[in-house]
Amino acid sequence: MEEFKKILVLENEIEARLLDLVLNERNIPHQIRSYYDSAYNGIFQFQKGWGIVLAPESFREEIEAIYKELPLEETPDMENQENE
Repeated sequence: MEEFKKILVLENEIEARLLDLVLNERNIPHQIRSYYDSAYNGIFQFQKGWGIVLAPESFREEIEAIYKELPLEETPDMENQENE
């Protein structure tokens, strides 16, 4: 079995759950690890991102391509609400 390597840094739990769902559907071996630590009240997530995706190096390109295709963009309606 191949060693798992850090493939991506995730910015939030929504990204993590969505990517996990797609990778599971495609039977791509992976682990998603959060940087959250209750002892430090989430300070590592603020500095490093929400967490990481670990997977065999041979799946890196496929995982990165899937991540880029995820519907994570903000919609125009959301942007307008933020500006108000």
